[in-house]
Amino acid sequence: MDQSQPVALVTGAARGIGHEVARQLAGQGWLVLLTARRAEAAEEAARSLGGSVRPLALDTTSPEGVARAIAAVEADPGRLDVLVNNAAAFVDWSETASTADLDSARAVMDTNLYGTWRVTQAALPLLRASAHPRVVVVGSGAGSHSDPTFGLTARGGAAASYGISKAALGALVATLAAELAGSGVLVNTVCPGLTATYPGAEAMGARPVADGAAGVVWAATLPDDGPTGGFFRDGQPLGW
Repeated sequence: MDQSQPVALVTGAARGIGHEVARQLAGQGWLVLLTARRAEAAEEAARSLGGSVRPLALDTTSPEGVARAIAAVEADPGRLDVLVNNAAAFVDWSETASTADLDSARAVMDTNLYGTWRVTQAALPLLRASAHPRVVVVGSGAGSHSDPTFGLTARGGAAASYGISKAALGALVATLAAELAGSGVLVNTVCPGLTATYPGAEAMGARPVADGAAGVVWAATLPDDGPTGGFFRDGQPLGW
């Protein structure tokens, strides 16, 4: 393969935001490692995009699965420039903190927080070897105080574990960015906004998936003097 071709790994990319991020990066000439929990889903999604998109099975909640996936990347293509942590678990809107099933909440945290943390730790040795390493975490205004519609205190306590997990992701990104300051690894959170990734979303005012994904691609392709440790939507800072 062309050793000058940049390489990105996108988690949870069988559909939705992750799938569109993979499409946009591939369209810009990247080699994209498109991951999904099931190998079959990754293969089908990669076929639908074609070009320089490769499927890779990766279950972010499985330490063994993450280790296997990163070992496969180390073997071929042998390098990694960008990690896009998109894989996420959602909850029913009616879930509240006072009544939430904590086993279910723990599962959400394991995907949204610990899954992201786990994959990032495993990928960092490869990223550190890159000339332009980037880590992008797909967050949500639901984990902030600034989103007037879906923020932590704007939802009346709804979708509790989802919002709490996304708030924790913001803390992870800020902490990791501080640790890696000066290393060249830029780490940022991007909120894609409400996007049409499920039936009925457009009726709620959701915008096209391509629009939400564009902000993630922006963070993945930042110049070396770009920001780190920030929270963004459409390339603009958001309050957290």
